[in-house]
Formats: sequence, C-alpha cells, structure tokens
Amino acid sequence: MAPGEILGLYGLVGAGRTELAKPCSAWTGYGGEVRLHGQPVRIRDVGEALRRHRVGYVTENRKEEGLFLEQPITRNIGVTVWRRLARAGLIPDRSERALVADYTARLDIRAASPKQLAGQLSGGNQQKVSLAKWLAATCDVLIIDEPTVGIDVRTKAAFHELIADLANDGKAILLISSDLPEMSRWPTGSR
Repeated sequence: MAPGEILGLYGLVGAGRTELAKPCSAWTGYGGEVRLHGQPVRIRDVGEALRRHRVGYVTENRKEEGLFLEQPITRNIGVTVWRRLARAGLIPDRSERALVADYTARLDIRAASPKQLAGQLSGGNQQKVSLAKWLAATCDVLIIDEPTVGIDVRTKAAFHELIADLANDGKAILLISSDLPEMSRWPTGSR
C-alpha cells in the first residue's frame, strides 16, 4: 500500500481476513513477509506497531477489544498518546481534554460529555471513539476492520467519507469488510 491508498480486503466472516491483518498475533504467526516503507519488519504487539512503525488497528470487535467500556471517552481516545502527553510521568488533564475535544468535534461524536463512559454510547459513536484513538496517535497506516458493522446508515455514510478523507490526507488504509457493496464503493486504481 502506498500513502493515500485504500486497499480492500474482502471475505466472509471466519475466512481468515481479520487474522491476516491483525498487527499483533497474525503477523508473527503466519508465513510470509510484512514490509513497511519497503523494508521487512516483524511486529510483536500493538504497542510496537504503534510506537516503532506508526500502524494503528481499529478492531472489528470494539466492545471486547477496541474500547474500555467502563472508562470515559477521554481515557479511550487518549490511551494511544499518553506517552506523548505525559509530563514527569503524569498526564495533564488539560492536554488530554484538548485532544479529546478536537477529535470529538472532528468525528462528530455525540455524547453528554467527554466524561461519559464509552459503554453508554451508541454503536456508531463507540466506533468513532475507537477510530479517534488511532487518529490521535497520528498513524501512517490504519488497518480498519469491519468499520460499519452495527451502525446506522447515516453514520455509515459518514464513516465512508471519513475513510476517503484519511486517504486524501496521505494515510495508507487497509479496509477489511464482509460487506461487498462497501468494498465496491472505492474506485480501483485511484488514490
């Protein structure tokens, strides 16, 4: 994949597409080679994917793998950038709140406040929070697995627009879906 490119990986649930693209377990457990910027890499876990290679992974299972449901929106979005925000080992509330306010507005996350628990949000807003944490981390490569499962039609259209905007901003995106119409909406051979 090149910067600005959306690469679609289509397959039915259970066909192995998620396992192929999961940055922590699959890349180390299967044959083949992963290359970033033309160089072979070995990625052992999500933290290494983020810190060393600027790869983010928006999981298909936001409730069990993508979010801390019993934590506020602020903690869920800020988790990927705590190291960057920390001062003397502490995370300034003001810095975290400013970051979250920016992404809440950009992604139109509908919540009572940034202190609202992620588990209290609608499915679409949970998905937006899950994506926001990786956008905050300023990843170069985003693996987005089943981005529109369980969300309403309006939010689905907004996600498609957001994915296109991310590609236009130079992000390389691996989009995994079992929804063939979703896969076919992206023009082939274009960036």
